[in-house]
Amino acid sequence: MNREGVAERREPRVEWQELTDLTQGQPFVVERVRLVDSGIAVEGQFEPPQLAQLGVDDQVFVAAFVRSHGSIKEMERIFGVSYPTIKSRLKRIAERIDFADAVETIETVDTGPAPTSADVIDRLQRGEISAQEALTELEKSR
Repeated sequence: MNREGVAERREPRVEWQELTDLTQGQPFVVERVRLVDSGIAVEGQFEPPQLAQLGVDDQVFVAAFVRSHGSIKEMERIFGVSYPTIKSRLKRIAERIDFADAVETIETVDTGPAPTSADVIDRLQRGEISAQEALTELEKSR
């Protein structure tokens, strides 16, 4: 029952993976959003974020890439594939993302503080960035 005492129809929960499997990469629009705790529902046309429109395998790949701090060497280790395979997949995913729209979003996102010198040196030691990239980042943080 909702707040007004009217019986509500409980819709089965659809997992995100099921939705992306169902849509098979085709564009889709979400037309209703319901906040679980309050039961408030909003109807309209909401385009899901670009990353949500990727297939589940690509979403996992992007998540792993972020978790590995963009280290292709780490991605090679995680997925057991070669550098060219990782680069090819990244290129394919990048082609599906409209970067112009992403830039508009980035401009409104707080990226937090700049990395510390220790963070930059750690990334350099792990081979995630080159010495030149480390110097550039250290100069920016001054």
